[in-house]
Amino acid sequence: KLAPALAVGCCIVHKPSEKTPLTALMIADLSRRAGFPPGVLNIVSGEGPVTGEAITRHPKIEKVAFTGSTGVGRRIMKAAAESNLKRVTLELGGKSPMIVCNDADIDQAVAAGQLGLFINSGQCCIASSRIFVQDD
Repeated sequence: KLAPALAVGCCIVHKPSEKTPLTALMIADLSRRAGFPPGVLNIVSGEGPVTGEAITRHPKIEKVAFTGSTGVGRRIMKAAAESNLKRVTLELGGKSPMIVCNDADIDQAVAAGQLGLFINSGQCCIASSRIFVQDD
């Protein structure tokens, strides 16, 4: 989400998950080293209900993009509508299952399930966080 916004000249206020802030801070450091002007990429860390709410309701922020739960997505839509009617992009859910059919190679399915869940520290939209196994 950062790259397209930066490519078209937008400044960004990024609030990473309070559980995984270090990646965002590293990206900010790399952007500074690469010569990004101050204020182009801003990292704001904190708890979602406080910091996220402040970002969503801020009158000078014109767009919010969020990946996470449906419940939080609903709160973001409501706050965006009640503030400056900002645009919102939501990617909600994140409980993508892996389906293992009865004719599957179990060793390969286990390896794929582990990779799917833990790749990128589990921070991907298609993490196999649930596994459904076909039962005859």
